[in-house]
Amino acid sequence: MTKLKIEVAYALPDRYFLKTLHMEQGTTVQTAILQSGILHQFNDIDLRENKIGIFSRPAKLTDVLENGDRIEIYRPLLADPKEIRRKRAAQQLQEQQAQKQAEKEAKKLAKQLAQQADTQPKQEDTTNA
Repeated sequence: MTKLKIEVAYALPDRYFLKTLHMEQGTTVQTAILQSGILHQFNDIDLRENKIGIFSRPAKLTDVLENGDRIEIYRPLLADPKEIRRKRAAQQLQEQQAQKQAEKEAKKLAKQLAQQADTQPKQEDTTNA
């Protein structure tokens, strides 16, 4: 029976784990992860919580592996990307509204200053040249 060459990968911001295993045909994702020893090195991995993939495609612990598969264990997201985009869009809208308001006030002030300049009597130059 031929053995499958499998890799198990887990990445952190400052380091990564990559282990090559030679497994029997019919091996599941969960079996390969357990055989890799990764759960002993990284206590933060919880197979009930962490998402798993094979070459960036979602996988289940019960999926049967094929030769050359790389199992990837993903860290949980710190923030929801959709929520981050919503907040960024709301902030940009608020900044645009504030900019429009500032421009409106600047035009109003310029108009008032122009009116004041028009209503003040002109002083003649009384200096002797």
